[in-house]
Amino acid sequence: MSIAEPLPRYAEIRRALEEKILSGEWPPGHRVPSEHDLVAQFGCSRMTVNKALSALAAAGLVVRRRRSGSFVAAPKSQETVLEVHDIKAEITGSGRTYRYVILDRERRRARPEDLARLGVARGVIEVEAITVLHFADECPFVHEKRLINLAVVPAAAREPFAVSPPGTWLLEQIPWTEAEHTIRAENAAADVAHHLAIARGAACLVVARRTFQAGTPITAVTLTYPGERHQLVARFSPATR
Repeated sequence: MSIAEPLPRYAEIRRALEEKILSGEWPPGHRVPSEHDLVAQFGCSRMTVNKALSALAAAGLVVRRRRSGSFVAAPKSQETVLEVHDIKAEITGSGRTYRYVILDRERRRARPEDLARLGVARGVIEVEAITVLHFADECPFVHEKRLINLAVVPAAAREPFAVSPPGTWLLEQIPWTEAEHTIRAENAAADVAHHLAIARGAACLVVARRTFQAGTPITAVTLTYPGERHQLVARFSPATR
């Protein structure tokens, strides 16, 4: 029988603090005791405490701020790259409360930039242009700018979107056969920063998506996430020959 070697002291401290975070005893935003207090609590050197906190920061469990201390990090949302996601389901599925606000809505003849977003070379079509702000636990989660092709989804012009946001409603109403994602980093424009409650010019993750039905565009949406609160995940297999 082999005897497990004792954990290094910093790892013991990390585990003790990690348990408080993962159990929910310390919720997101909770201030972790200062290094001075942790040294006194665990009876160790400041270097050992610093190493434990650095390990928690590397694992994404705490955020360390110079002169302010360490705080429990908000859980990052994950989005798999090759799927069309229902934002409402994503948030409620993670145990957070969800709500949304329609910031702007307009029915109009498609402008040249609308046609470009939808991937339509030319033509006269009407679109429903909608801007939505989604919240998770009352914190701004993602800013959405969407175009809906009314030639394909005429019912969208009459839908009040009072019960479900446009993305959820579309997934329930219209089957899609193809989707296209473009992912980029962007600095937040003033209006987007205001709605997301982040600094103007802050780093954001932007997902631009178009969905099609038999080659005809259904909708084009641009989703802007605060960069520090969102990440993309892809899982794939080796190509077969």
